[in-house]
Amino acid sequence: MEYRIEKDTMGEVKVPNDKYWGAQTQRSSENFQIGVGLETMPREVIEGFAYLKKACALVNHKLGRLDKTRTDAITQACEEIIQGKLAGNFPLVVWQTGSGTQSNMNLNEVISNRAMEILGLDFKDKSKLDIKGDKFIHPNDHVNKGQSSNDTYPTAMRIAFVLEISKQLLPAIDKLEATLSKKSAEFANIVKIGRTHLQDATPLTLGQEFSGYAHMLKASKAQVIAAMPFLQELAIGGTAVGTGLNSHPKFSQMVSDELNKFTNTNFAFKSHPNKFHGLTSHDAEVFLSGALNGLASNLMKIANDIRWLASGPRCGIGEINIPENEPGSSIMPGKVNPTQCEAVTMVAVQVMGNHTTVGMAASQGNFELNVFKPVITYNLIQSIRLLSDVMLSFEKNCVCGITANEAKIGKLLHESLMLVTALNPHIGYANAAKIAKTAHHNGTTLREEAIKSGLLSEAEFDKWVVPEDMIAPKE
Repeated sequence: MEYRIEKDTMGEVKVPNDKYWGAQTQRSSENFQIGVGLETMPREVIEGFAYLKKACALVNHKLGRLDKTRTDAITQACEEIIQGKLAGNFPLVVWQTGSGTQSNMNLNEVISNRAMEILGLDFKDKSKLDIKGDKFIHPNDHVNKGQSSNDTYPTAMRIAFVLEISKQLLPAIDKLEATLSKKSAEFANIVKIGRTHLQDATPLTLGQEFSGYAHMLKASKAQVIAAMPFLQELAIGGTAVGTGLNSHPKFSQMVSDELNKFTNTNFAFKSHPNKFHGLTSHDAEVFLSGALNGLASNLMKIANDIRWLASGPRCGIGEINIPENEPGSSIMPGKVNPTQCEAVTMVAVQVMGNHTTVGMAASQGNFELNVFKPVITYNLIQSIRLLSDVMLSFEKNCVCGITANEAKIGKLLHESLMLVTALNPHIGYANAAKIAKTAHHNGTTLREEAIKSGLLSEAEFDKWVVPEDMIAPKE
C-alpha cells in the first residue's frame, strides 16, 4: 500500500494514499483499535454530518464568511458523501472520544481533500499547494468554520435520528399496523376462547384479539412522534461550551432552515433554545429510546402471542396457522418453526438492552458536555434500524399469511369451562363456580352438570350460554 504524509497540530502522519482522510482520522484509527470492523460510526451519522456540513457551508457563504468557490466545492463533496460515492473513507469506530471529535474531523478532512480535488488541486501533496490560495480548503478553517465537534456531533446524530425515523421506522410501523388491522377485519366473526394468566377466560373474537395488536402499533407510533419535537432541536451554533464562540448569532437558525430545505421530512429542524442544554444533556434521546423500548415491548407481546396461538401443529394451541417459510430442524423431519416471531423477540431484547445503555450514557453529562455521544448514537441507530427491518420482515413473511384454524378454535371454545361466566347473573357466582368445578372434576360438560344441578333447564342453558353473545357488554 502506498502512503502520503498528512500534518496536523501534533506533526506528521502516514495516511493511505487511496483515502481522502487526513491526519486526525489516521491517529484515531490507530489509537482506537476497539471493535474494528464491527462497530464503526453508523452510515446514518456520516450522512447526517454530510447534510450538516453542506448546510453550514451554504450559511457561511450567505453570511459572507466563505467564498463561493470553496462553498460550491464543499457542498459537492458533501453531496457525494450522501450519495455513497465516498464510502470507505469513514473508518472510525464508535469507541473513540465521547464527544465524537474524531468523527467530526474525519468528515472535515474527507470533505476538505475531496473539495480541493474537485477544484483541480492535488491534495495528496500539500507541500506543493498554496495554502493562501483561493482553492485551498482547510478542514478546520473552512469546512468546520463556526463549528465545534461539541455542537456538530449532537446535531449530526439528531439529523440521523429524524431521517431514519421518518423514512424507515414510521413507514414500517404503518405497514405492520395496516396488515394487523386487515387481519382484525378478516377475523371479525370468529369467536374463540380468551386466555388470562395462561388459563381459559371468557370469549372474544379473533378479530378483537388482533385489533389489540394493531392498536399497540398505533400507540407506539404516537409515542415515537411525541419524541420528535425534542429531537428537532439542534445544538449547532453552541460551539464548544454552548456560548457560540466563533459562530454567528444567526448561524444556528439559518443552518436549521437550510437543513429543512433538503432533508425532506415532516419534521422541521430548529435551533435549540438553550445550547448549554443541547451540549450536555441527551434527555431527548432517552425519551426516544423509551418510545422504542415501548415499541419493542409491544412487538415482543405480539410475536409471542402469535407463536403461542400457532403452536402445534398437533399438540399445541393451534388456533391460527402461520406461513411455513423454511425447515425448522436438522434432525426432526417436517418440523416448521415460528422463525419470524423468534427474530422479532430477539430484536426486542436487543432494543431493551440498548435502552439501558442509552439511559446510563445520557446520565453522564458532566458540566458543559456529555461525552457518551457515540455510544448513545450507535445504540439508537441500531434500535431504529432493527425495529424497522424486523417489522417489515414480520409483516411480509408472517402476518400477511396468517389464517384461522376455525375447527380448532370451535373445539376449544365449546370445551372451555369459562363459558359458565354467562350464568353468573342468573344463578349467582357460587353456583356457577360449583358447576364449573364439578364438570372439570368429572370430565363432563358444563351443560351436563348445569342441568344435573337442577338450577336451570336445558332451554335456559342454551339461551344463556351463547359464546357469540359474550363478546361485548349488554344493557
